[in-house]
Amino acid sequence: MANLLVEIGNTALKAAWSDEMTLGKTFRYQGEKCMDYILSVTQKEKPDVMVVSAAYPISPSDEALLRAECASLIILDSDHRETLEPRRIPQYVSSDRAASIIAARYLFKNHGCTIIDFGTTLTIDFIGADGVYEGGNISLGCRTRFKALNRYSRSLPLINTPDDPPVKGNSLDASIKAGVVSGIMFEIEGYTSRYSENMVVFTGGDANYFAKRMKSPIFVVSNLVLMGLAIIADEYVKNMEK
Repeated sequence: MANLLVEIGNTALKAAWSDEMTLGKTFRYQGEKCMDYILSVTQKEKPDVMVVSAAYPISPSDEALLRAECASLIILDSDHRETLEPRRIPQYVSSDRAASIIAARYLFKNHGCTIIDFGTTLTIDFIGADGVYEGGNISLGCRTRFKALNRYSRSLPLINTPDDPPVKGNSLDASIKAGVVSGIMFEIEGYTSRYSENMVVFTGGDANYFAKRMKSPIFVVSNLVLMGLAIIADEYVKNMEK
């Protein structure tokens, strides 16, 4: 596959090879040496186009390293917005959210969409049926909520995300489990009911966890960000061929 897609998030890196709109196997790395990991991937095969979405600005030295590994490099971060400007996405929207918006426009053309990304943060983005971005909200993600309760209180323990959370807590641990999970469920059900005409798209690490608790129909697209990056790479190749 010719193109390499890389999403550097707040806590992990995801990558995949793509051929036009077809994604290959997804790779995941959780550590501090993201550039070293990317170079280990390109050591085996050099991509024609590499698209890198990053939650933080890519330094000039890292950009130079990446450019040496591919024929064409596209960076999406707070310092590189030129690729996103023609796509009618505001500058304050992070590159991963922008990629999700691009993918949702492609998958659900002529339909309004509510995109909910369950990661370190819980982000909600709204797209009109005409593809226009209508705004979005940012909240704490599931694991972040558990960690915040532990960190900013003197008596609450750190709880792991429960497989089967109770509706009401009958102990301290159960109360935290019920409070965090139910709170997120009430939050997302509020959005989906208010914008009931929209297609609802779940993505991110906890997407399946919350999808199975939904009563209304939704779509789960685990690699929505990577799909958006694949669209960017494919369009770049086609424009170069014109």
